[in-house]
Amino acid sequence: MEREWGRLSVTRKIGILRLSHRHFRDQRMTTHVALSSRAFGCTSFAYTGEKDENLEKSLRDIAERWGGEFMVEYVESYRKYISNWNGKVVHLSMYGEDHRTTLQDLREFEEEDLLIIVGGPKVPPPVYELSDYNTAIGHQPHSEIAAIAVFLTDLLGSEVLYRKFPGAKVDIPPGLKAGRSKARSGSGDKDLSPKSV
Repeated sequence: MEREWGRLSVTRKIGILRLSHRHFRDQRMTTHVALSSRAFGCTSFAYTGEKDENLEKSLRDIAERWGGEFMVEYVESYRKYISNWNGKVVHLSMYGEDHRTTLQDLREFEEEDLLIIVGGPKVPPPVYELSDYNTAIGHQPHSEIAAIAVFLTDLLGSEVLYRKFPGAKVDIPPGLKAGRSKARSGSGDKDLSPKSV
C-alpha cells in the first residue's frame, strides 16, 4: 500500500520488534517505544518477553482513536519472527555501524519492507546474526525511543510527523492551545482534552 506524506511517497511497510518486554518493569517504556514507532511512520509493532494484554489493549485503543494503520501483536519466538520477515532487518544497537551508512544502503531497497529491532535488558546474540544491519545511533548511552525517532526521521524525513492519519477520531490542529484537541463526529467537530497516554 502506498502512502504519501507531504513530498514523501512510501510503499514499504515498516515494523518494530521490541525484545524481552517485562510486564511490570517495562510497560511504560514499551508503550512509548510503540507510540513513537507509530508516530514516526511504522505500521506494526510486535514484542517478545512477557505477554501483556493491557499493553496491547492500550495501543489498539490509541490507534483506533488517533487513526492510521497500526497492528499490535505478541510473538513467542523472535527467531521465527525475524526469519519469516519478508524484507530487510535492522537491529538498532550501540555496537553497530554508523546509521548514516545503513540509511545510504537502504536507499537501494526502498521497495522492500523493513523490520527495526530494539532490545530489552539483554539482546540475545543470535539477533546480531539474524539482522541484515546492526546499526548505531551514535555511540553514547541513550534510549530505544531516541534511537527509533532519529532513525525513522532520517529514513523518512520530517514530513512523516505531520501526515494525516486516515480514520482519526481525534487530532490536534496546528496552533491549537495546549490541552485541547478536536474530536470528529458526524455532527461536526467538538473540543475535548486528549486522554493521557
